[in-house]
Amino acid sequence: MGETEVTCNDNGSLKITGNFVIKDMQGNQYDLSGRTAISLCRCGSSSNKPFCDGAHKKINFQSTVRATKLPPPAPKV
Repeated sequence: MGETEVTCNDNGSLKITGNFVIKDMQGNQYDLSGRTAISLCRCGSSSNKPFCDGAHKKINFQSTVRATKLPPPAPKV
């Protein structure tokens, strides 16, 4: 499997493809059952967070995203 890729879908989820691991705040790894593609919720309404269940369509979630350049990271002191 190639590099990990994250796609920000307009009015929807974050789609992750490739070789990746998803962990909770305690460092426990989610069992993705061998999946190489998954969608994560951005709208906050999924009943299966952090995964997308399509709830964004029911609540008319609106968010258009376009690639931009981030400023350089702040120097560490």
